[in-house]
Amino acid sequence: MEHELWPESYALWQRSRRSLVGGVSTSMRAAAKPHPLFFSRANGPYLWDVDGHRLIDYVLGWGSIILGHCPPAVVTAVTEQVSRGEMFGAQHRLEFEVAEMILDQFPFADRLLYSNTGSEAVQVALRLARAATGRLKIVKFIGHYHGWPDSVLVSYRPPRNTRSAWLESRGQVTSVLEDVLVCPWNDRTALTTIFEQFSGEIAAVIAEPVMCNSGVIAPAPGYLEWLRHLTTENGSVLIFDEVITGFRLGLSGASGHFGVSPDLVVLGKAVANGYPLGVVAGSSSILDLADQGGVMHAGTFNGNPIVLQAARATLTELISSEALHHLTQQSIILADGLRRLLTSNHVRGQVHQMGGVIQILLGVEGLVSHYDDYLQVDSERYNAVLVSALAGDTYLLPGGRIYLSAAHTTENIAQTLDVFDASLQAFAAVEFGGIG
Repeated sequence: MEHELWPESYALWQRSRRSLVGGVSTSMRAAAKPHPLFFSRANGPYLWDVDGHRLIDYVLGWGSIILGHCPPAVVTAVTEQVSRGEMFGAQHRLEFEVAEMILDQFPFADRLLYSNTGSEAVQVALRLARAATGRLKIVKFIGHYHGWPDSVLVSYRPPRNTRSAWLESRGQVTSVLEDVLVCPWNDRTALTTIFEQFSGEIAAVIAEPVMCNSGVIAPAPGYLEWLRHLTTENGSVLIFDEVITGFRLGLSGASGHFGVSPDLVVLGKAVANGYPLGVVAGSSSILDLADQGGVMHAGTFNGNPIVLQAARATLTELISSEALHHLTQQSIILADGLRRLLTSNHVRGQVHQMGGVIQILLGVEGLVSHYDDYLQVDSERYNAVLVSALAGDTYLLPGGRIYLSAAHTTENIAQTLDVFDASLQAFAAVEFGGIG
């Protein structure tokens, strides 16, 4: 099929592999099925590949495109800025104007600082937490992803029932395991034990408030509130990594949705509709350590005016229009439709949905509330459905996560459900463990 439907993409990928590692710019894209595709343009909810197919896009720059591709307001803002200057290496009004817009949505935050990616933002958040507490150890949750640097690429994809810290990459510095403690998500007993064992040593707990990278698993009722209480009681910094949930789960992200205020929040992806921007926002008592407190935070491209023009236009649209409401409603319609299709096609599985993020979990039974539950997913069968859907002009991520944008229409959703229905029917119910 890869040669029949996407011959030009396949040829370009083979050429790319001669000069570019794996033929891709980030190793995660190498997992694309049936192979990485090449695209020529995008607009609204659509991508056009080099073989001439128009695809409904549910990858959306891995979640960074929240308004849809090339929204006019963002295109105009960026175009105007390009003619005025691409880089100053000094201050400009957009820095504080965009900062004020973001802080207005996060009432617990007094200040923020910029970086270029979520990975960078996480690093400075952890550095600030360590400086503020005078401690070194951090706690992260198994299955949560906080970027690819050595210090946090721990226990993101460990084998089932692995409770000790797990390094994810060859060449990773092993000494990080001295200061990174791991805990199962939604497990109060395990986290309490860690705090008892390392009393007075834990600088921070960092968490995806919704475990989007491993199943879109919501916190158990009261879990985030308890997490807030536990960290406060022990003098540790609570960090919410909202690189995905920021603005997708509401204007105030997961902190607003669940009514729980962390000390620091990390934002990225959707804040600038695909332009590279990371943000750390939070208490001035912590953030100001990067001013006169001796905490190093640098970056040549931080506060880039082109990126911040994109952010201002994106935030203006999200704040002043029905875009976010529309996005959420379309996500609910798609998730409900997918659940109906699993039932009608006698396929075991579940569909999780939080704001503008959906997760399809094929082959699972019962509640999926922990990382080990997520590992029950039949990824191979989902990838077969993914390739079938791609032949129906629907572009999906491997692994079952689906992003929506404000540009997706009711017609797009209806077409997508038709494609999924046909894709599921193409595989016998027994392949997934029929429920009928």
